[in-house]
Amino acid sequence: MDESTYSASVAVVFKKLVKAVDVVDPDVLEADATGDMVTLVATKSGEKVIVNTQRAVHQIWVAGGGEGVHFSLAADGRWLDDKGKGLELLSWVGLCVKKASGVTLQVG
Repeated sequence: MDESTYSASVAVVFKKLVKAVDVVDPDVLEADATGDMVTLVATKSGEKVIVNTQRAVHQIWVAGGGEGVHFSLAADGRWLDDKGKGLELLSWVGLCVKKASGVTLQVG
């Protein structure tokens, strides 16, 4: 995959995450987006879910739920974990956020 395709695909994911958090009460969950990272913070506990680019290998890395998981873009357009566990990026972030804050993100 070329850099342009990777960057565009990452931008779509980041926009979906920020949009999903925008409808959540900021007293429960907040998002901080920078160019290569989105940090989701459970306001009460301070627990974070970090979604970060890994540009050198064209992956997205998620730190949350006590784990760090790398995701690669599959041929069908989904971001899947690189260890073959069957994890999908947006679903995994949703599970991590639920664990941290109790909120079910509606990412679409």
